[in-house]
Amino acid sequence: MKTYPKISLTGDLGSGKSHLSRLLAETLGFRIVSTGFIQREIATKYGMSTLELNEYTQTHPEIDEEIDQRVTELQEAKESLIFDSRLAWHFAPKSFKVYLTVDVEEAARRIFFDQRTSENYQNIAEARNQIMARRKSEVERFKRFYDVDYSDFSNYDVVVDTTRAKPEDVCDKILAAFKAWLEKQQTEAQE
Repeated sequence: MKTYPKISLTGDLGSGKSHLSRLLAETLGFRIVSTGFIQREIATKYGMSTLELNEYTQTHPEIDEEIDQRVTELQEAKESLIFDSRLAWHFAPKSFKVYLTVDVEEAARRIFFDQRTSENYQNIAEARNQIMARRKSEVERFKRFYDVDYSDFSNYDVVVDTTRAKPEDVCDKILAAFKAWLEKQQTEAQE
């Protein structure tokens, strides 16, 4: 029976999840499902920043539920996928779970210079403050709604610090760990 492995890519804001998702997709031929992109679309639709949408979602869980339901359904899809999502590791528990870390100063620099349309900051300090506020909002909301902590590294198969690493090197580390995970999965399925 053909299997369709999934990769859950979670991490700190500004850790390079989107870029690494693209590198992994190019290498593996997997399709990307980005909840960050979905969230930014929703924020734009409501005329909010992503931080404002996070705060709004604290009292409107239907937005998270809509995103989470998509991931849950896609876990069984007959295609290999990369989930670029804070909670995919939770909603797609059969996936290979990756967490990317980054120093908050480096994250603020990356996001400030990235020029995301829904995240415009006057300076790096403002970007850093918004990153920290958004992370706090997400951690509290996910703990309250799902009783999970996405920043707990024990939830993941591999954790990689991207602060000073080249994206290609991070991709190689993830691919090596993914290959070992797939081999283990296949061995366990044969037993």
